[in-house]
Amino acid sequence: MSLLSPWLRRGARTALALATCSIRSATRPLATASEPAIKLRPYQEECIQAVLSCLSQGHKRLGISLATGSGKTIIFTQLIDRLKAPNSHATQTLIIVHRRELVEQAAHHCRAAYPDKSIEIEMNRQHASGAADITVASINSLRLADRLDKFNPRRFKLVLVDETHHIVAKGYLDVLEHFGLYIKPPSRADAGPRLRARVGADTRKPTVTFQPDAPALVGVSATFSRFDGVRLGAAIDYIAYHRDYIDMINDKWLSPVSFTTVQSKADLGSVKTSKGSEGDFQIRQLSHAVNTAETNEITFAAWQSEAAANCKSTLIFCVDINHVKDLTSTFRRHGIDARYITGTTKQRERSVLLQEFKDRAFPVLLNCAVFTEGTDMPNIDCVVLARPTKSRNLLVQMIGRGMRLYEGKTNCHIIDMVASLESGIVTVPTLFGLDPAELLTKAKAVDLKKAGQEQQEHGPVTTPTRDVANDTLSFTHYSSVQDLIKDTSGERHVRALSPFAWVQLDSNKYILTARGGILTIEQRRDLSLSSSSSSQTADSDSFVAVWKYPLPPGVKSKSPLSKPRVVASAATLANVLRAADTFAATKFPRVSIASRSAWRRAPASEGQLAFLNKLRLPLTPADLTKGQAADMITKIKFGARGRFDKLQSHKRRVQREKDRSHRLDTRERVTVGPVEM
Repeated sequence: MSLLSPWLRRGARTALALATCSIRSATRPLATASEPAIKLRPYQEECIQAVLSCLSQGHKRLGISLATGSGKTIIFTQLIDRLKAPNSHATQTLIIVHRRELVEQAAHHCRAAYPDKSIEIEMNRQHASGAADITVASINSLRLADRLDKFNPRRFKLVLVDETHHIVAKGYLDVLEHFGLYIKPPSRADAGPRLRARVGADTRKPTVTFQPDAPALVGVSATFSRFDGVRLGAAIDYIAYHRDYIDMINDKWLSPVSFTTVQSKADLGSVKTSKGSEGDFQIRQLSHAVNTAETNEITFAAWQSEAAANCKSTLIFCVDINHVKDLTSTFRRHGIDARYITGTTKQRERSVLLQEFKDRAFPVLLNCAVFTEGTDMPNIDCVVLARPTKSRNLLVQMIGRGMRLYEGKTNCHIIDMVASLESGIVTVPTLFGLDPAELLTKAKAVDLKKAGQEQQEHGPVTTPTRDVANDTLSFTHYSSVQDLIKDTSGERHVRALSPFAWVQLDSNKYILTARGGILTIEQRRDLSLSSSSSSQTADSDSFVAVWKYPLPPGVKSKSPLSKPRVVASAATLANVLRAADTFAATKFPRVSIASRSAWRRAPASEGQLAFLNKLRLPLTPADLTKGQAADMITKIKFGARGRFDKLQSHKRRVQREKDRSHRLDTRERVTVGPVEM
């Protein structure tokens, strides 16, 4: 079907738009002919030649994969004149972007490159005529039928799409369909009886996905994949050019980058995945998990330790507006002139803040979902990733903000605030094929890539680690319930704080037991417990001590123990432990609970060994003391089996996430050649 007929029906409306535009274009400021011509970098010229070569071979819908900061806008603006018109009337170019800043940036480059061409903008209140040599349009404006109809597909030789990883979204596909660059596949419901039998029957056969007289399509992006699994092959058929950012750093076209990962302590275990197209964390739940006083203090401490002395312009990515405001307050409370920009910041205020940040009038700028794409701030020499993500694309985009060259800039330091790894987050190490649990200290990108290759070939490699909160970080794995019962690492920690023989039952649960009753310490998890004082259960207290005691004979109850009662609460384990110790001293004989009691050093009794050996623990009196045996029996009686099952379930969940991440990583690798449908 020809593209001309439907457009002719809109001729009168377009003629009116042309007349209106001629008045507006007369006052548009143009770049002067005296401005120097842009000198392309070698790889930019290679890219343009690769695109032209692919088009000459019959490819119609091409992709360019280049790192952030490589000058993608310059490449596609220079491509406009290099691509010859297929006929005398198809001479126009449409540039499609999805953010205001990118529209203005592309228009600026086009005016500098082509001072003699008519250049118009289609965005918000700015209406193009549809007849300009080059139109830069916002995708949100083009999605409106009355604004798209004025563009005659037969008059265009080229459609350029920036940040092409968005191109398979419905709004983009509707625009591409208008230009004949996308043919919507028939559904089984819409197809006739014969066609219905063939729809989806043989996906190996190539299908025509565009009109033969459609303009050429060239899309550019630093992240040529989508996290949600939707294949870009619906709109892009062939990757014409790809250049890895590691190669560009080596060739000194991008700034060197160093990476530090910091354990943020944020628990993402209960944060659900969004049902939207991006498949990332749900923003509200993620903010609740990440935007805490403790995590914000750790983020500031990481920046102060790693970047404050040497970095002049830090950009911080946050989860949402509340996180931006609270983290900004944390920095300002410590005397740092930190400011923020969000999607609600007024345009004039945003422009002033951006210019002041570029001029290095203040050192720290925070944002959420504003500067992930397209913004040109080459002065950035530190990026703090305070926003965990499951999206490799988003991670690359955030890191890319600091990779542009800038006078006097020798390096960009990326500080990745790593949260709980079991939630499937993507971290800096995963970009290089390393285990996501790797923690890094000022590791160079080139070294990380080499380490990733070595790990794939030879297994795990060692990298420098750092934990701002504790100076060390360790992971403990149990292959059997017996190993868990024997492990005493948790007791060593709590007994360094207490004189009593507390036993660890779970990551944040401890128990002290004797004939007088049971005293437990655990982190608050919506506990429905009575308390002797309402102030003891304030929301700010994270840890509680809970007391249960044997009921007297004759009391009718389903349980031999009393109802649990909160006897102490505090914001930290150390504080609640001190209060619990004071309470325990009034309820238990000291000799029964003191970790240094003489009886604990005696050999284990026959009764203890008989109990433990029921679990196939081949133990003798020479293997452990009476105190060690008592601790192991306590673990067994109060939930070691349940904890082991939970840890095994956790281990399986982590493995599933690793397998899933591997599949995503494989899908996200970019190579020159055909794009998978």
